Amino acid sequence: MAWLALLVAGLLEIAWALGLKYSDGFTRLWPSVATLAAIAASFAFMAAALKSVPFGTAYAVWTGIGAAGSVLAGMILFNEPADLARLGCLVLIVTGIVGIKIVTPH
Repeated sequence: MAWLALLVAGLLEIAWALGLKYSDGFTRLWPSVATLAAIAASFAFMAAALKSVPFGTAYAVWTGIGAAGSVLAGMILFNEPADLARLGCLVLIVTGIVGIKIVTPH
């Protein structure tokens, strides 16, 4: 269950990063409210995961999911470049996340 909580925390990190974009510097009410809710939920799930997943592993996976997901969201939603170099770097991030999960003894 801790790894599932960590996955949800990472997905919520993507959500709040997107919320920051849509809130326009916290000048739009509902996107701002949704962003703050996603931040709180992401932290809550991360805290739950930290009860049994080692700290360094949890933080690396959490931020890795957020980083990789945010890059993909930028490519899909905001027409950001999806060139070979960016995609290659994205693969490296995901490979690192999977590698850390595989070598963690839980």
